[in-house]
Amino acid sequence: MKKYILLFALLTVVSVSAFSQSTDQKSITKTIEMFSKAGDAQDANKLEVLLNENYNVVMHQLFGSETTSLLPRAAYIEKIRNKEFGGDNRTVTVEHVEVNGSTAVAKVLLKGSKMTVRSIFTLVKTKSGKWQLVSDMPVIV
Repeated sequence: MKKYILLFALLTVVSVSAFSQSTDQKSITKTIEMFSKAGDAQDANKLEVLLNENYNVVMHQLFGSETTSLLPRAAYIEKIRNKEFGGDNRTVTVEHVEVNGSTAVAKVLLKGSKMTVRSIFTLVKTKSGKWQLVSDMPVIV
């Protein structure tokens, strides 16, 4: 009887953990999709909610550069607002999500008419339970 109780308790913990992970993965996917749509629509106001205050785009050897540079949140939002960035209609394929407590990483393919990018996003979960992007590491494919 003790074996059955222990087995039931273990299955309950695993089920609750899997459900929580699944819920987080769905929320993360939705956040990334909203991020893409806001960028495509060049809607800086929507992006401000989705991007953590410490958000950066990590540009490693992009567009012929041999260096790594950071584009901070404020500069990124300004480029969206000024219509220097965005304005495409991308499809979003979330290839993998790994949740680690209140942090996560996602590998995402963003395919548009202007370019196709594979990005690694890192996200953080706020105290209110919302996921925000904290970094984007794009590679043009």
